[in-house]
Amino acid sequence: MSSWTWAPACFRRHFSTLPDPSLQSKSRSRSSCLIPTVAGVSVCLLYLFYVFAVPQLLRFRFRLDLSPYDLGFYGFGPSRSYVSLEYESPMVDITEWGSGCDSRYTFLAPRGDSVAHPGPVILDADGELVWMKYNWDTTQDFKVQRYNGADYLTYWEGTEVESRGYGSWYMLDSTYTQKYQISPVGNFGGGDLHEFHITEQGTALVTVYDPVPAELTSIGGPELGWILDCIFQEIDIETGELLFEWRASKHYPVKSTYEPLNAAGKDRNHAFDYFHINSVDKDEQGNYLVSARHLHAVSYIDHVTGDVLWTLGGKLNEFTDLSNGQATNFAWQHDARWHANNTITLFDNAAHSSSDPDSESRGLAIQLDISGRTAELLAEYYHPQQMRAVSQGNVQLLDESGRVLVGWGHSAAFTEYTADGDLLCDVHFGASAFFSFGRVVSYRASKGTWVGRPHTIPDAAVMGDHVYVSWNGATEVVAWRLEVWDTRAIEDSTFDVIAQFAKTGFETEIEIPEELGSPLFRLAALDADGKVLGYTEVLQTDQGADVDELLDLHNWIVAAAFIVGVGGLLLGLYLCCGCFRIFSRRRRRPNEYQLVAFGDNDENGSV
Repeated sequence: MSSWTWAPACFRRHFSTLPDPSLQSKSRSRSSCLIPTVAGVSVCLLYLFYVFAVPQLLRFRFRLDLSPYDLGFYGFGPSRSYVSLEYESPMVDITEWGSGCDSRYTFLAPRGDSVAHPGPVILDADGELVWMKYNWDTTQDFKVQRYNGADYLTYWEGTEVESRGYGSWYMLDSTYTQKYQISPVGNFGGGDLHEFHITEQGTALVTVYDPVPAELTSIGGPELGWILDCIFQEIDIETGELLFEWRASKHYPVKSTYEPLNAAGKDRNHAFDYFHINSVDKDEQGNYLVSARHLHAVSYIDHVTGDVLWTLGGKLNEFTDLSNGQATNFAWQHDARWHANNTITLFDNAAHSSSDPDSESRGLAIQLDISGRTAELLAEYYHPQQMRAVSQGNVQLLDESGRVLVGWGHSAAFTEYTADGDLLCDVHFGASAFFSFGRVVSYRASKGTWVGRPHTIPDAAVMGDHVYVSWNGATEVVAWRLEVWDTRAIEDSTFDVIAQFAKTGFETEIEIPEELGSPLFRLAALDADGKVLGYTEVLQTDQGADVDELLDLHNWIVAAAFIVGVGGLLLGLYLCCGCFRIFSRRRRRPNEYQLVAFGDNDENGSV
């Protein structure tokens, strides 16, 4: 029979040194259980690392030749801020070979988690901002197009749902004023983001996605399932009249797709996207060239009957490939365009997701013999960093020499080549080591000429002894003229010319002369002929602290209250911390007596 009693802690420590066979047995038992437990946990952690971490690590595109920009030292999507403009624009990295970059403007619509202010952007050949517009909704397919003898900025804006969109197409004139808003004809809930192409006849080609019931048994789906029927419409821009409409479901069976069904197609909200239309073009005969990403095919559509006249690529390919398969083996492609002599260009994504590691994206130029049904590869355009653009992208023929621009879509870059595929210029607007994560993307990238004359006035801000001035969208400004208000003729608002400064980049920084003669001044925007294009608001030099404000009793009272409040808060925190430390020390003080066990048969007879 055992009993408990109180004993000094030193006795407890003495008894604890004696071996206890039962405790040793329990220790060995715990050790034998611990080893398989640790091994099991380790295996589980390794499995989770392999399943979740390894695929993400494989997506990194680190290389020995990457610059600090491409390694992400400036962020995933490097941006540039301004004093006179509230938005941030892309900061690009340019590499040039040969004749370098095309001198015309670049049109992008950057978006993604690492884009500060997504929306349409115009950059010059040096990567400097020309114009930008911050759009809350998604913006895609931004470019300059010709309509009725004038240039317009065009883009789609709306809501993106998975890989399609519901929105409208917009056209802005040279003053950046919206002149047209185009919507699809019919009850579709909005137009799709993939295409808005203005034809030489002054009509608009647009795309629409429409969920409709369909039988999916041929691909292992339900008898009553749903597909996203892909539609393109030709619309009169002035009147909004529907001129032509074509539906993919009437001409292509569901089983011609390469897209896996998986869990799609069971209901309207998860309709199966078997076709995925992403570009429409029109030739001189009035017929249409359609790109179907999920069919790996380009189709030629009759403009009267809507019949498919021929198909290039995919399961229904009708052309003999004279280039060992390189002209017809494109996959998940974008942006098929007609050119002279039955030549087409397209962007071959080759990859559908990051699980296609062996696929490399490229731009293609293909020569077709329509009557003989043969296809021959004319040129292909690869990126030196082996791009794998899993979505988006385009190819633009820049001039008659055959110079080509390739926009890499999901990868934040665009590259220019000679007709033979030699590199001329490569521009990144995101860190390339992280391209596969899609932190920064642009559906397309294009070059073009543009003259912008905004209705707004130039923006300017004074900071210290410098003034920063810019004019968002004004393309004709070459210099800024500093003019000071003549205080002797305040009623007449007379300004005296002080100095003139060359425009440098988007925002020009100007040091304010020490002796202006007046604290009030303005800046005039000048064109190449010295003509004034516009004036900033009247600005005032930085006058430092206002004496009246310093002497204002109200300000002193507010300052004193702030100091007392902050001081009281700090004192309270200090006292609380002191009390906590005292309380903690008391709790940690060791007890002189501990409860120990005594047995009736103690060999040493200790008490």
